[in-house]
Amino acid sequence: MPERQEVLETARAAVAPEEFRAAMARFPSGVVVVTTCCEDGTPRGFTASSFCSVSLEPPMVLVCLANSADSAPSFGHCDRFAVSVLAPAHRPLAVRFATKGTDKFASGGLRTSPDGLPTVDRALSELDCTAHARHPAGDHTVLIGRVTGVRLGEGSPMVYYDRGFRTLA
Repeated sequence: MPERQEVLETARAAVAPEEFRAAMARFPSGVVVVTTCCEDGTPRGFTASSFCSVSLEPPMVLVCLANSADSAPSFGHCDRFAVSVLAPAHRPLAVRFATKGTDKFASGGLRTSPDGLPTVDRALSELDCTAHARHPAGDHTVLIGRVTGVRLGEGSPMVYYDRGFRTLA
């Protein structure tokens, strides 16, 4: 049996990052902007397509954040965050929040949630979350939040597929 394990480990190590990225690009997902505020009130945020529900009771979600992201230190310590589910009209905002080194909060398209966090204006839904757990996962951190508030909008979702933003037919 040890020989089989060695073969499996060799096969796992043989997956090149480009191949893995290409395989994952074929999985469509929604697009969200996740925001928080530092202790001094400075807003931080990022665009993500790795987002999903975790639990209904209690309501929980997870989002994955690259450790290299400008906002990673802020999300590593925040007590709460907001998730805004994006529509196709939010494409410029999604690109802005995905661009490293950009002032993500300078160009509008945002509003303040009842919880005091920045959220995307006219988002399909907004979730207020308290940070529940953080788990290191390779070059990312899995941030799990307990949902404390929900606001629903209207419209169709923006989808990320094959390294681009798409709309549903």
